[in-house]
Amino acid sequence: MSLTLALAQVAPLYNLALVLIAIVLFIKLFMTPAKDKRAYLLPWKIIFFAVCVYILEEVLTVLRYMDIINIPVHINGFFELLIIISFIYALLLQKEHIK
Repeated sequence: MSLTLALAQVAPLYNLALVLIAIVLFIKLFMTPAKDKRAYLLPWKIIFFAVCVYILEEVLTVLRYMDIINIPVHINGFFELLIIISFIYALLLQKEHIK
């Protein structure tokens, strides 16, 4: 097995480990009290939704590589499209809030 194939198999596991750190940071963000109620958290909640979709995509990828489930690879495109749409919507919400 070559190094590139080994990295391709282990990369989704590393991604899941790193996204756990992001989840902890999101939880800390949502737990902090907003004293003056000027904090606009809706875009961050949408980005958190996108991160949750990413976790689902990575879990399905890991399960596919382990031959536990058998789903087509093009399903990942739908997840990525949902993630991109969520990021764009969060960006537009933040832009509208600043105006």
